[in-house]
Amino acid sequence: MATPYPGNLTQFAERGAEQALGPIIRRIHMPDLVDALRLGWEDFKAVPSHAIMLCVIYPVLGIVLARTVLGYSVLPLLFPLAAGFALIGPFAALGLYELSRRRERGEEASAWHATEVLQSPSFGAMLGLGALLLTIFVVWVATAQAIYVSMFGNAPAAGIPHFLTTVLTTPRGWELIVVGCGVGFLFAVVALCISVVSFPMMLDRHAGAGDAITTSLRAVARNPIPMAVWGLIVAVLLVLGSLPLFLGLAVVIPLLGHATWHLYRKVVEPDPNPPQIPPRGKIKRSAADFPVSLFQWRRSDDQTQ
Repeated sequence: MATPYPGNLTQFAERGAEQALGPIIRRIHMPDLVDALRLGWEDFKAVPSHAIMLCVIYPVLGIVLARTVLGYSVLPLLFPLAAGFALIGPFAALGLYELSRRRERGEEASAWHATEVLQSPSFGAMLGLGALLLTIFVVWVATAQAIYVSMFGNAPAAGIPHFLTTVLTTPRGWELIVVGCGVGFLFAVVALCISVVSFPMMLDRHAGAGDAITTSLRAVARNPIPMAVWGLIVAVLLVLGSLPLFLGLAVVIPLLGHATWHLYRKVVEPDPNPPQIPPRGKIKRSAADFPVSLFQWRRSDDQTQ
């Protein structure tokens, strides 16, 4: 009987050990990032109507935040608030992952289907991780405010021209940029590491938040350079989308959301035994069911008991 090649035995053992830790993580390269963006763009072109439903909140929120910031003379927080979109974006793109998943499986995909993510068995875990990202966002804004106050005091900025001149042409302004961007980079790294594939994995495998975060950390550890480049791509696109009064985010957010799903597919090997969910029959509901009928996953759980 032939003896297997020792190298194959080593690879088999390594693969078995990795499977014991969780989903198998592939190594990816720069062309994979480009391909993920290409596939994300194809999804966006195929289902463009979801931009109004899911992403108009971003430019609207950006304009409201800008007006609030200017109205209350806390102009220094405008950039931290805009940059913070990158921290909570993975959660806001849940519906986009669902649309990409449906197109991948050859199923009908329209704007309305994005809401089916609410029926996912792991939606509670998604909410938990989303709350964690929101906490990181709040801490980041508070930290940015503390950095500004430590350098310029509590005196409000006199106006946009004066603020920009102070930040861009004075040593204290340069220090603010360096320190603020450095600290913001750390927050972004944390958010990227725990969420780069977490939400798509919870939607695809119905995993818990802990398992999803662990897999995301493993993905970053196995592909540090490509993931760093991906984070840079996200940051650059969000900045470009924010420049025209945040209106560009209506395109950037869907693109990144769809592309993140395809990045997940490239990084995490498919589950050989995907979870099966029994088909949900249509249930007639009366007006008395409102607003409980909005939370369909809860009703389904109750009916199975």
